[in-house]
Amino acid sequence: MKNSLVPDVSIILSVFNREKYIKRCINSIFNQTYENLKIIAIDDGSQDSSLKILADYASRYKNIEVYCQPNMKLAYSRNRGIELASSKYLTFID
Repeated sequence: MKNSLVPDVSIILSVFNREKYIKRCINSIFNQTYENLKIIAIDDGSQDSSLKILADYASRYKNIEVYCQPNMKLAYSRNRGIELASSKYLTFID
């Protein structure tokens, strides 16, 4: 029996000052037909409203997790997302 609590795919989304693009990015993920996924969004110390936008999506959708950290650059954010992922497959979206 398949455990529906563990998604098949984790999408790691590292965000740094992307308020202009983050909604379009997340909406494009939700416009896919595949639904058994989780978005792991890592806000990498954004100074714009990126974190607020991510938090808004997380409050509306149960398959988005948002984490915040000081600016540590892309590689660190990706590695943190890998550590947080629990799915069989993972991918990155930039």
